[in-house]
Amino acid sequence: MVSISHLLVVLISTSLFLFFLHKWRRSHSPPSRKRLPPSPPKLPLIGNLHQLGSSPHRSLQSLSRRYGPLMLLHFGKVPALIASSTEAACEIMKNQDLIFANRPQLSIPGRLFYNNRDVAFAQYGEYWRQIRSVCVLHLLSNKRVQSYRRVREEETSLMVEKIRKLGASSKAVNLTDVLTSMTNDVICRVALGKKFGLGSAFKETFAEFGVLLGVVPLWEYIPWLSWTRKFDGVDESIARVAKAFDEFLEAVIKEHRVRERREGDGGDLDFVDILLDFQRDNASRSPVEDDTIKAIVLVKILLL
Repeated sequence: MVSISHLLVVLISTSLFLFFLHKWRRSHSPPSRKRLPPSPPKLPLIGNLHQLGSSPHRSLQSLSRRYGPLMLLHFGKVPALIASSTEAACEIMKNQDLIFANRPQLSIPGRLFYNNRDVAFAQYGEYWRQIRSVCVLHLLSNKRVQSYRRVREEETSLMVEKIRKLGASSKAVNLTDVLTSMTNDVICRVALGKKFGLGSAFKETFAEFGVLLGVVPLWEYIPWLSWTRKFDGVDESIARVAKAFDEFLEAVIKEHRVRERREGDGGDLDFVDILLDFQRDNASRSPVEDDTIKAIVLVKILLL
């Protein structure tokens, strides 16, 4: 995969002339009427990408000390407003939240989450409001969370018993593995209805999914570098991971449709049951399609 560091040296060296040309053109152009926040000097093409360094959070903190709690950076063609104070964050997240409500439309999450059908990456609008309402009222209500108390208690008891047996045999206990396994079992039962013993191959797919979400390809911010997509392997990885998860979630949905479990029949409803019930009861006006169910459940199981 091509990372930011691979091409920065070449980009910076080829941008120096354009940088001085840009400064000359700015000095001879009329002043802008827009009142923009303070911004560090940027290079043509790459903007302020070269100033992020290996620890972006520290670099942004250092820049904020010089340019203030609200500053404008340019990551290639993408402008980014950086807030680094409580007052600025409150103004953006609370007082002016509707203006800043939209999510950036990134290509990698878009392909992994069924064209942004989940809550986290969906564009702010009617669809997002409906999906958020479904999640808050049907999946994450206090009553629903309390209904999974038995699952949490059972899995916690199994974890304690496992630790006890390992301790009795004088074996070292890897608490990270034990806690991860317990969390995996709880979330699988709550979201999918049963435990899934994920094999090593699927665990690697999980890990790769997380890595892909953290990938920042240069072509996302610098369009003229889109030709590098043919060589960085990102597209192939996305296609492979997306296919593996889609096949898994499609099988889960089909299994739930066959058994059609209901609370009235003495069975506990998991997330897939709830979403399928909502889809069936609101067939004529529901935004909850199969891809929506997969995207929402995928966000949940990624917490494993």
